[in-house]
Amino acid sequence: MALIETLIVIFLILVIVAIFASGVVIVQPYEQGLQVRLGQYVGRMNPGFRWIVPFVSHSIKLDLRTTVMEIPSQEVITKDNSPTNVDAIVYIRVIDPEKAYFEVANYRMATVALAQTTLRGIIGDMELDEVLYNRDVINTKLRDILDRETDQWGVKVERVEIKEVDPIEAVKNAMTEQTAAERARRAAILRADGEKRSAILKAEGLRQSMILEAEGERQSRVLRAEGDRLSRILTAQGEAQGLRILSVGAAPLDKRAITVLSLDALKVMANGQATKIIFPYEISQLIKQGAKFLGASDETLEEPSKIVLDESILGNIPRREEVDAILKEIQDAIPKVSEDELRDTSKRRLPLEKEHEETVTAPTGT
Repeated sequence: MALIETLIVIFLILVIVAIFASGVVIVQPYEQGLQVRLGQYVGRMNPGFRWIVPFVSHSIKLDLRTTVMEIPSQEVITKDNSPTNVDAIVYIRVIDPEKAYFEVANYRMATVALAQTTLRGIIGDMELDEVLYNRDVINTKLRDILDRETDQWGVKVERVEIKEVDPIEAVKNAMTEQTAAERARRAAILRADGEKRSAILKAEGLRQSMILEAEGERQSRVLRAEGDRLSRILTAQGEAQGLRILSVGAAPLDKRAITVLSLDALKVMANGQATKIIFPYEISQLIKQGAKFLGASDETLEEPSKIVLDESILGNIPRREEVDAILKEIQDAIPKVSEDELRDTSKRRLPLEKEHEETVTAPTGT
């Protein structure tokens, strides 16, 4: 009998322990517990060891940490009718456990569904280029809308990130062709700009070359004219000095020497292919002089040694150093021409050349 009573006591103790253990609740530091008893909300249970009345009470534990949820990829048609696949990531955190449990059946599923519909509406109001380049705008707008709508569920949307924007294959091909066309357009613009700059530089170089050529031709003409003038002056002076020397040297010649020179002149005139010879003086006088040279005697002029030559008649014959000095003075005296004068000279160049050609062509036609 005692054994039976002992077993009953042990059984009752085990039952009591089991009942007590069934009411033990351990709440983690990152969780918040809610106690419901007989269908009524009793209150929150803070982290640690908690005990609730077994069989009539139950606890709900909610994670208060930030949770990452993926929004599944979905096909969205943009404002410019470009189908594209878009997915995202949402970071949420429970800030009001009572609302997160009592106001919505599953706040995670509700948040994902709301994010999908909201993302579809935002992308549908934008063109594809805006979707590709304005992800920050989409993220901010989607976060604000979700945070406002999930506030009644006790859920805080901390951040939203567009994970991938993947247009369909046809749209990708069109975008590739558009990019290639844009690059070709930029290349054509750069090529045209380079050709323009090259043409400008070539024209500027040709202009400078024509100016320098005109300046060089002008200076060449001036120097050539000045050299021609100096050459004519020196030639005339040389001829004058030669005539003077000839007149001085002819003074001591007698009639015999003149006769010999005349005969030499006849010899030169007769040396040729001409059939008709015209003598510019009386030939009988030449024969008479020749006869006198052979046998007759005649008075001669004074001895050559007795004639005094007047060298002052030769004039001043310039030396080479004096001629070079004169040319240098002429070159230094040429005025420098400015760029405006060169431009005017190049403009007058063509009319002068045409006038020269007409002047040369007129006598030929006559």
